[in-house]
Amino acid sequence: MTQNSQEIKQKNERDLVAASLANRDAFLDIVKLYEKPLSSYVKRLTKVDEDELQDILQEIFIKTYLNLNDFNYGLKFSSWIYRIAHNHVISRYRKLKARPEGNAVNIDEEGLKNLADGIDIRIQTDLNLASEEINKILDLLDEKYREVLVLKFLEEKSYEEISDILKKPSGTVASMINRAKLAFKAEAEKQKIKF
Repeated sequence: MTQNSQEIKQKNERDLVAASLANRDAFLDIVKLYEKPLSSYVKRLTKVDEDELQDILQEIFIKTYLNLNDFNYGLKFSSWIYRIAHNHVISRYRKLKARPEGNAVNIDEEGLKNLADGIDIRIQTDLNLASEEINKILDLLDEKYREVLVLKFLEEKSYEEISDILKKPSGTVASMINRAKLAFKAEAEKQKIKF
């Protein structure tokens, strides 16, 4: 995405926020824009069925709407709403005294290539088998590592966006991604999974 197209998207997101603050019916546009990406993100972080996923999404959108007045126009709206989703999932599972675990989701070919390229592994199997193996490894990783890998390679967020979502400095995010890639490779070796 070019600098100009990013600025246009940010402007459109800001317009959506302003419209939603002026007329609550306009918030439906935000829901339509983010329902699918947030659904995918939550699935990748948790093991929930479709009904529970819909409940989680509803709670995330309610929190988003209730906090629209607090939106910082200096941030990207997508980073802000992902941070709300992230915090909600973590909070929800702390209440249940369980940590969020990965969910076996279909990783599309582009996501698989991004993850493989980012971790410097070669995919020598078919897409379905590779997806199963990657999900198995992601499930075994520490939550913080799984989350940064999902955000970087499957959600294709920039370091700046991940920094905004996790509320961590960009340098820390870069270090976490590097450690996560090493942990992924180590877990693959430990599980004797060859890519």
